[in-house]
Amino acid sequence: MPDILLIQPPIRDFYLTAKRTMPYGISSIAAALIAAGYSVDIFDALATSKARIRKLPEELSYLQPFYGRADCSPFALFHDFRHFGYSFETIGKAARESGAFLIGISSLFTPYVREAIRTAEAVKDWHPNCSIVLGGHHPTALPESVMQSSAVDYVIRGEGEIAMPLLADALANGISLKDIPGLVYRGKNGALNIEPAVQMPDPDSFPVPAHHLVNRKFYRRRGTGSMAIVAGRGCPMQCSYCCFGANSSRPFRKRSVPSIIREIEAADNLDPVGFIDFEDEHLSLDRRWFLRLLGAIQSRFGSGKFELRAMNGLYPPSLDEEVIRCMKSAGFRCLNLSLGSSSKEQLRRFNRPDVRVAFDRALELAEENGLNAVGYVISAAPDQLANDSISDLLFLARRRVLAGVSIFYPAPGSQDYEHCIERKLLPADVSCLRSSALPLSHTTSRLEAITILRLARILNFIKSLIDRAIPLPAPNSAALREQNPANRLETGLHLLGRFLGTATISGITPAGEVYDHLISKNLSRRFLNGIRSIKIRGSQ
Repeated sequence: MPDILLIQPPIRDFYLTAKRTMPYGISSIAAALIAAGYSVDIFDALATSKARIRKLPEELSYLQPFYGRADCSPFALFHDFRHFGYSFETIGKAARESGAFLIGISSLFTPYVREAIRTAEAVKDWHPNCSIVLGGHHPTALPESVMQSSAVDYVIRGEGEIAMPLLADALANGISLKDIPGLVYRGKNGALNIEPAVQMPDPDSFPVPAHHLVNRKFYRRRGTGSMAIVAGRGCPMQCSYCCFGANSSRPFRKRSVPSIIREIEAADNLDPVGFIDFEDEHLSLDRRWFLRLLGAIQSRFGSGKFELRAMNGLYPPSLDEEVIRCMKSAGFRCLNLSLGSSSKEQLRRFNRPDVRVAFDRALELAEENGLNAVGYVISAAPDQLANDSISDLLFLARRRVLAGVSIFYPAPGSQDYEHCIERKLLPADVSCLRSSALPLSHTTSRLEAITILRLARILNFIKSLIDRAIPLPAPNSAALREQNPANRLETGLHLLGRFLGTATISGITPAGEVYDHLISKNLSRRFLNGIRSIKIRGSQ
């Protein structure tokens, strides 16, 4: 029986990407606790294929017109709202059986805080004598709201590798809580004591994550092990939408190359690794350091042993010919490039430099080195115009790159979140603070935002046809009758022909019924007119 149990809660949403939910944070905290002499276990409630359909919550009911009908077409977005992971009852029973005196619950993302709180309540119901602490980005940014739940005894703000062992010592030995950095707790009069967020001064001084406690079988990818890794903490950039940049309380701290290699070795020794995702926003900013890392990976593990990705996005100006060549040799197959926007005015609002020239150069180098690329833009931010997002799509259409569109959501702790509060733009419920919820309806309406997402799907489908040398269908204005949803290519060609003829975006139900999606016809026509006047490039 462990002294301490760490839990990754289930989530409720329209979709889940398992490769983005590996419990990196709690495995890092587990390693620090083990080094302090405690026995630890991890209950990863997301390490299961269980996914049950749930009624769309009332606070998200405004999405019903956009996601209400199933769509089997290549242009599909979302439909069913699901509970991903184990039930709260199962988690509560696991907590009771563990007998742990301290249980930590991860609460990384604001829209899922309700699931984290319900996890705490289930744990307290089944194991009332334990102490419960929540940590992660949301409790760090908004500790008072989390402590409103009587099931939550403590919050750790900031990096739990420091505070969690100290909290365990205090609870195990009856030591005062007042000197624990980053801790939030109730005083004798019920008032909250809130400490500033705690930061690791030197990430290299902490042990590698406890990979042996992670259900690595669940996170295997293409038959081999996979891992996420964080090569540094914080970020030196000042993007307005980000809560981890230079405007936050977290300084930028890079890890040493040897410490990263040790972490990869530890995971690879447990289960041979084939895929590694670097979760950093700043991976390539320090050119010399990045080249040392790429060289060390290749020297230690050989060329191409791993497929390497940086799915949070790479900064195009940091990618020159030597860097991209070394990335290819080390195992990168795709460049995830952060563009932000092609609009100078929008980039000014995001406090981001204009990287279009560097973006194009990175794409040229990617093509020369046989790498694919995805270009990411943000849409529906405060004051952002929908027509500018159409221009972003057309910008990407002309280039050898897939279009990645992220609908803006205000992240607590970011400058934009504070601006949204000041301007009364925040949705009424924190569950709405996710891209799939189309959270804002300011200068880009929700109808326009959903149209932009669907147009991006159409654009990427067109690019896939070009890559496969499949001719685009002739424009067709005739209404479509039942189609075969099992044949996605044929269905996609039929629906694309109708779009090219009418600017209508259609879907198809599992029974083969064709219907029209609710979209902004003005935006759709603007995009259609735009692609008629340019040469679209494939993505490969």
